[in-house]
Amino acid sequence: MGGAVFSAKYNIRIHFEVDGVVEKPDVIGAIFGQTEGLLGDELDLRELQRTGRIGRIQVHLEVKSGKTTGEVVIPSSLGRIETALIAAAVETIDKVGPCTAKFLLKDIEDLREEKRKRVIERAKEILLKWEQEKIPETREIIEKILREVKTAEIIKFGDEELPAGPDVPHSDTIIIVEGRADVINLLKHGYRNAIAIEGTSIPKTIVELSRKKKAIAFVDGDRAGELILRELVQVADIDFIARAPPGKEVEELTAKEIAKCLSNTIPADQYIAQLEKARAKIKLIHVPEKVVSKIKELTGTLKAVLYNENWEEISELPVRELIEKLQKLEEKVQAIVFDGVITQRLVDIANEKNIRIIIGARVGHLTKRPLGITLATFNELQQ
Repeated sequence: MGGAVFSAKYNIRIHFEVDGVVEKPDVIGAIFGQTEGLLGDELDLRELQRTGRIGRIQVHLEVKSGKTTGEVVIPSSLGRIETALIAAAVETIDKVGPCTAKFLLKDIEDLREEKRKRVIERAKEILLKWEQEKIPETREIIEKILREVKTAEIIKFGDEELPAGPDVPHSDTIIIVEGRADVINLLKHGYRNAIAIEGTSIPKTIVELSRKKKAIAFVDGDRAGELILRELVQVADIDFIARAPPGKEVEELTAKEIAKCLSNTIPADQYIAQLEKARAKIKLIHVPEKVVSKIKELTGTLKAVLYNENWEEISELPVRELIEKLQKLEEKVQAIVFDGVITQRLVDIANEKNIRIIIGARVGHLTKRPLGITLATFNELQQ
């Protein structure tokens, strides 16, 4: 980790049972070995630990009656979605050494939330003692400040009582975000005109507000944010679009990052045009209906299917074995369809093997895209 200070946001706690006697190094070896390549290079545990985004994995175990049980704790400084993916990947482990094993998530502990609770309780104690000890004139000043701060608190707006900044009712411009935590973060940095969708469907209040005011959609830099954005531009009158940096959420952005995102907005019409262009490109692939149906079956399975030029299945395999399979490939493959992240490594190998189509759950960060390969996501093909 190069001497960097690791600061965990979450602790992944996973219970395990092994049908045999094993030791801590065996469990850790199974975790690294059986998750390798499962989620692509971006979420490889060794790489995440090397770069300080995953902390030292702790294993607590007990051996009784020839069986081993215990708990694995994985500290994570990743976002919520990536942390959940890591937890799901570890749950797929079915062996430790030669022994059959089961891994099951117990909890993902939000360390920041616990710290916030302690800070708030201590702040209450400090304020109480402060007000009791200070002279009346000082107490009056404190009360005045508290009244002014009160005006900056979140309000409930519309029939759905959506979380919103206090300026939403009378501002000419609104910033539409995904959740309450996003509104709080924007409010903290001086943006008092944000309002949250609070869910996967777009509330009627948001639709009506967007018709009356200039509306900026400001969403997370992940797949969920993209899905919400696509629905927003269909049902609401959005003027401009802002995105958090890839992999980041609006609720965790700094003041500088927020300002940069909002200064780099693009017109909604431009975004819609880009979307239509991407959809038109996808249609040129001529994916058969049977493959689209297969995509629905693959979602959530972490499996991959290889197809020949006639869209006939060559083989189906776990995603964690995909890279190795492609490296040894002898058959002629036209397309890869898999429930995972399209990474640069996968694209490079596919290009070497003259594979022309890659369809995945989502596209990761790519530094180069060969012209001869078409990339698509499950969501694009199922629209």
